[in-house]
Amino acid sequence: MRFDLITIFPEFFAGPLDYGIVRRAREAGIVQIHVQDLREFAKDRHKTVDDRPFGGGEGMVLKPEPLFEAVEKLLGQSMGTSAEINAPPGGTAIVLLSAAGKLFKQETARRFAKLKRIVLLCGRYEGVDERVAEHLATDEVSVGDYVLSGGELPAALILDAVTRLLPGALGNEASTENESFAEFIEPPDSASRHSSLATRHCLLDFPHYTRPADFRGWRVPEVLIGGHHAEVAKWRRQQAERKTRQNRPDLLGEIG
Repeated sequence: MRFDLITIFPEFFAGPLDYGIVRRAREAGIVQIHVQDLREFAKDRHKTVDDRPFGGGEGMVLKPEPLFEAVEKLLGQSMGTSAEINAPPGGTAIVLLSAAGKLFKQETARRFAKLKRIVLLCGRYEGVDERVAEHLATDEVSVGDYVLSGGELPAALILDAVTRLLPGALGNEASTENESFAEFIEPPDSASRHSSLATRHCLLDFPHYTRPADFRGWRVPEVLIGGHHAEVAKWRRQQAERKTRQNRPDLLGEIG
Protein backbone atom coordinates (compact mmCIF):
# COMPACT_ATOMS: atom_id res chain seq x y z
CA MET A 1 0.00 0.00 0.00
CA ARG A 2 1.09 3.56 -0.67
CA PHE A 3 0.35 6.56 1.55
CA ASP A 4 0.73 10.13 0.28
CA LEU A 5 0.73 12.84 2.96
CA ILE A 6 0.07 16.35 1.65
CA THR A 7 1.06 18.96 4.23
CA ILE A 8 2.66 22.36 4.73
CA PHE A 9 4.82 20.84 7.48
CA PRO A 10 6.62 17.87 5.87
CA GLU A 11 9.20 17.86 8.67
CA PHE A 12 6.46 16.88 11.12
CA PHE A 13 6.45 13.30 9.86
CA ALA A 14 10.18 12.70 10.31
CA GLY A 15 9.52 11.29 13.79
CA PRO A 16 6.22 9.37 13.67
CA LEU A 17 7.23 7.39 10.57
CA ASP A 18 10.56 6.21 11.96
CA TYR A 19 9.41 4.05 14.86
CA GLY A 20 7.59 0.83 15.65
CA ILE A 21 5.25 -1.00 13.32
CA VAL A 22 5.21 1.74 10.69
CA ARG A 23 9.00 1.72 10.39
CA ARG A 24 9.12 -2.07 10.17
CA ALA A 25 6.33 -2.10 7.57
CA ARG A 26 8.26 0.42 5.48
CA GLU A 27 11.47 -1.57 5.74
CA ALA A 28 9.64 -4.77 4.76
CA GLY A 29 8.09 -3.08 1.73
CA ILE A 30 4.55 -3.52 3.04
CA VAL A 31 3.90 0.23 2.83
CA GLN A 32 5.38 3.09 0.87
CA ILE A 33 5.05 6.59 2.33
CA HIS A 34 5.55 9.82 0.39
CA VAL A 35 5.38 13.21 2.11
CA GLN A 36 4.44 16.04 -0.24
CA ASP A 37 5.07 19.69 0.64
CA LEU A 38 1.92 21.59 -0.36
CA ARG A 39 3.86 24.84 -0.73
CA GLU A 40 5.53 23.47 -3.87
CA PHE A 41 2.21 24.18 -5.59
CA ALA A 42 1.88 27.78 -4.43
CA LYS A 43 1.82 30.47 -7.16
CA ASP A 44 3.58 33.38 -5.48
CA ARG A 45 7.07 33.98 -4.17
CA HIS A 46 5.81 33.83 -0.57
CA LYS A 47 4.53 30.26 -1.12
CA THR A 48 1.03 31.21 0.04
CA VAL A 49 -1.46 28.33 0.18
CA ASP A 50 -4.21 29.95 2.26
CA ASP A 51 -6.47 32.99 2.11
CA ARG A 52 -9.23 34.76 3.99
CA PRO A 53 -12.67 33.24 3.45
CA PHE A 54 -15.42 34.95 1.49
CA GLY A 55 -18.07 36.41 3.76
CA GLY A 56 -15.55 37.37 6.42
CA GLY A 57 -14.59 35.63 9.60
CA GLU A 58 -11.51 34.87 11.63
CA GLY A 59 -8.56 32.81 10.45
CA MET A 60 -7.27 31.56 7.14
CA VAL A 61 -8.56 28.78 4.88
CA LEU A 62 -6.47 26.54 2.62
CA LYS A 63 -7.09 27.36 -1.03
CA PRO A 64 -8.33 24.73 -3.51
CA GLU A 65 -5.74 25.29 -6.27
CA PRO A 66 -2.63 23.89 -4.55
CA LEU A 67 -4.48 20.90 -3.09
CA PHE A 68 -6.05 19.93 -6.43
CA GLU A 69 -2.74 20.33 -8.23
CA ALA A 70 -0.80 18.36 -5.61
CA VAL A 71 -3.21 15.43 -5.86
CA GLU A 72 -3.22 15.58 -9.66
CA LYS A 73 0.58 15.45 -9.81
CA LEU A 74 0.70 12.50 -7.40
CA LEU A 75 -2.01 10.54 -9.21
CA GLY A 76 -0.91 11.55 -12.69
CA GLN A 77 -4.36 12.64 -13.81
CA SER A 78 -6.73 15.60 -13.78
CA MET A 79 -9.46 15.53 -11.16
CA GLY A 80 -11.73 17.39 -13.55
CA THR A 81 -13.88 20.52 -13.42
CA SER A 82 -17.48 21.34 -12.61
CA ALA A 83 -18.37 20.16 -16.12
CA GLU A 84 -16.69 16.77 -15.70
CA ILE A 85 -15.43 15.38 -12.40
CA ASN A 86 -12.87 12.59 -12.67
CA ALA A 87 -12.73 9.85 -10.07
CA PRO A 88 -9.37 8.72 -8.68
CA PRO A 89 -7.93 5.41 -9.89
CA GLY A 90 -9.52 2.24 -8.52
CA GLY A 91 -8.38 1.27 -5.05
CA THR A 92 -7.45 4.87 -4.19
CA ALA A 93 -8.95 7.08 -1.47
CA ILE A 94 -8.37 10.83 -1.10
CA VAL A 95 -8.97 11.58 2.56
CA LEU A 96 -9.45 15.09 3.90
CA LEU A 97 -8.67 15.36 7.62
CA SER A 98 -11.30 17.69 9.04
CA ALA A 99 -13.07 18.34 12.32
CA ALA A 100 -16.27 18.40 10.27
CA GLY A 101 -15.72 14.91 8.85
CA LYS A 102 -17.20 11.53 9.66
CA LEU A 103 -15.75 9.92 12.76
CA PHE A 104 -12.79 7.63 12.09
CA LYS A 105 -13.45 4.20 13.59
CA GLN A 106 -11.86 0.77 13.47
CA GLU A 107 -14.29 -0.19 10.71
CA THR A 108 -12.97 2.79 8.71
CA ALA A 109 -9.43 1.52 9.20
CA ARG A 110 -10.48 -1.93 8.00
CA ARG A 111 -12.06 -0.43 4.89
CA PHE A 112 -8.96 1.65 4.15
CA ALA A 113 -6.71 -1.39 4.66
CA LYS A 114 -8.31 -3.00 1.60
CA LEU A 115 -7.16 -0.18 -0.68
CA LYS A 116 -3.99 0.18 -2.73
CA ARG A 117 -3.36 3.86 -2.09
CA ILE A 118 -4.47 6.55 0.36
CA VAL A 119 -3.83 10.27 -0.13
CA LEU A 120 -4.15 12.16 3.17
CA LEU A 121 -4.86 15.89 2.93
CA CYS A 122 -3.70 17.66 6.09
CA GLY A 123 -5.86 20.74 6.63
CA ARG A 124 -4.65 23.71 8.68
CA TYR A 125 -5.91 26.91 10.26
CA GLU A 126 -9.67 27.45 10.16
CA GLY A 127 -10.33 24.83 7.50
CA VAL A 128 -10.15 24.03 3.81
CA ASP A 129 -12.07 25.44 0.86
CA GLU A 130 -15.30 23.41 0.69
CA ARG A 131 -14.72 22.55 -2.97
CA VAL A 132 -11.90 20.28 -1.81
CA ALA A 133 -14.30 18.32 0.41
CA GLU A 134 -17.02 18.19 -2.24
CA HIS A 135 -15.11 17.59 -5.45
CA LEU A 136 -11.63 16.26 -4.61
CA ALA A 137 -11.83 14.15 -1.45
CA THR A 138 -13.47 10.75 -1.50
CA ASP A 139 -13.69 10.81 2.32
CA GLU A 140 -13.83 13.59 4.91
CA VAL A 141 -12.66 12.19 8.25
CA SER A 142 -12.42 13.40 11.84
CA VAL A 143 -10.50 11.56 14.56
CA GLY A 144 -12.67 12.84 17.41
CA ASP A 145 -15.06 15.43 18.72
CA TYR A 146 -12.42 18.09 19.27
CA VAL A 147 -10.48 20.59 17.17
CA LEU A 148 -6.76 20.29 16.43
CA SER A 149 -4.41 22.84 14.88
CA GLY A 150 -4.02 20.75 11.76
CA GLY A 151 -4.36 17.40 10.08
CA GLU A 152 -0.83 16.12 10.62
CA LEU A 153 -1.54 14.32 13.90
CA PRO A 154 -4.75 12.72 12.54
CA ALA A 155 -2.91 11.65 9.39
CA ALA A 156 -0.21 9.91 11.45
CA LEU A 157 -2.90 8.27 13.56
CA ILE A 158 -4.78 6.94 10.52
CA LEU A 159 -1.59 5.76 8.85
CA ASP A 160 -0.66 3.75 11.95
CA ALA A 161 -4.17 2.30 12.42
CA VAL A 162 -4.36 1.16 8.80
CA THR A 163 -0.78 -0.11 8.52
CA ARG A 164 -1.11 -2.50 11.45
CA LEU A 165 -4.06 -4.18 9.70
CA LEU A 166 -2.04 -5.00 6.58
CA PRO A 167 -0.89 -8.62 6.17
CA GLY A 168 2.59 -9.07 7.58
CA ALA A 169 2.78 -5.73 9.39
CA LEU A 170 2.43 -7.23 12.88
CA GLY A 171 4.12 -10.53 12.15
CA ASN A 172 1.36 -12.43 13.95
CA GLU A 173 -1.92 -12.10 12.03
CA ALA A 174 -3.90 -13.11 15.12
CA SER A 175 -2.64 -10.07 17.02
CA THR A 176 -5.52 -7.86 15.86
CA GLU A 177 -8.29 -10.34 16.59
CA ASN A 178 -8.64 -9.67 20.34
CA GLU A 179 -7.78 -5.99 20.37
CA SER A 180 -10.10 -3.19 21.32
CA PHE A 181 -12.80 -2.56 18.70
CA ALA A 182 -12.55 -6.05 17.28
CA GLU A 183 -15.99 -6.96 15.98
CA PHE A 184 -18.04 -9.79 17.41
CA ILE A 185 -21.47 -11.04 16.41
CA GLU A 186 -24.08 -11.46 19.14
CA PRO A 187 -26.35 -14.44 18.37
CA PRO A 188 -30.06 -13.76 17.84
CA ASP A 189 -32.10 -13.42 21.01
CA SER A 190 -34.90 -15.96 20.96
CA ALA A 191 -36.91 -13.80 23.33
CA SER A 192 -36.74 -10.79 21.05
CA ARG A 193 -39.11 -9.95 18.26
CA HIS A 194 -35.98 -9.51 16.17
CA SER A 195 -34.84 -13.02 17.00
CA SER A 196 -33.83 -13.80 13.42
CA LEU A 197 -31.20 -11.06 13.40
CA ALA A 198 -27.70 -11.27 14.77
CA THR A 199 -26.17 -8.05 16.16
CA ARG A 200 -22.69 -6.72 15.40
CA HIS A 201 -20.84 -5.10 18.30
CA CYS A 202 -17.33 -4.05 19.21
CA LEU A 203 -15.59 -4.79 22.50
CA LEU A 204 -12.68 -3.07 24.16
CA ASP A 205 -9.66 -5.20 24.90
CA PHE A 206 -9.70 -7.39 28.00
CA PRO A 207 -7.43 -6.48 30.97
CA HIS A 208 -3.79 -7.60 30.88
CA TYR A 209 -1.50 -8.46 33.79
CA THR A 210 2.18 -9.27 34.05
CA ARG A 211 4.74 -10.00 36.79
CA PRO A 212 4.90 -9.56 39.71
CA ALA A 213 1.79 -11.53 40.57
CA ASP A 214 1.42 -9.47 43.73
CA PHE A 215 2.19 -5.76 43.32
CA ARG A 216 1.64 -3.61 46.42
CA GLY A 217 -1.13 -5.90 47.54
CA TRP A 218 -2.95 -5.94 44.18
CA ARG A 219 -2.93 -9.53 43.01
CA VAL A 220 -3.33 -10.92 39.52
CA PRO A 221 -6.73 -12.67 39.19
CA GLU A 222 -6.34 -16.35 40.11
CA VAL A 223 -8.01 -17.53 36.91
CA LEU A 224 -5.04 -16.24 34.90
CA ILE A 225 -2.58 -18.24 36.96
CA GLY A 226 -4.44 -21.55 37.05
CA GLY A 227 -3.56 -22.63 33.50
CA HIS A 228 -7.14 -23.52 32.53
CA HIS A 229 -7.35 -22.06 29.01
CA ALA A 230 -11.11 -22.32 28.63
CA GLU A 231 -11.68 -20.52 31.93
CA VAL A 232 -9.15 -17.85 30.94
CA ALA A 233 -10.97 -17.28 27.63
CA LYS A 234 -14.32 -17.05 29.43
CA TRP A 235 -12.93 -14.60 31.99
CA ARG A 236 -11.37 -12.42 29.31
CA ARG A 237 -14.62 -12.19 27.38
CA GLN A 238 -16.55 -11.28 30.55
CA GLN A 239 -13.99 -8.64 31.50
CA ALA A 240 -13.96 -7.18 27.98
CA GLU A 241 -17.75 -6.83 28.15
CA ARG A 242 -17.52 -5.28 31.62
CA LYS A 243 -14.90 -2.75 30.56
CA THR A 244 -16.79 -1.88 27.40
CA ARG A 245 -20.02 -1.36 29.33
CA GLN A 246 -18.14 0.81 31.85
CA ASN A 247 -16.08 2.96 29.46
CA ARG A 248 -17.81 2.79 26.07
CA PRO A 249 -21.43 1.64 26.42
CA ASP A 250 -22.11 3.14 22.99
CA LEU A 251 -20.18 0.26 21.42
CA LEU A 252 -22.83 -2.10 22.80
CA GLY A 253 -25.71 0.07 21.67
CA GLU A 254 -26.29 1.33 25.21
CA ILE A 255 -26.74 4.88 26.44
CA GLY A 256 -23.81 6.09 28.49
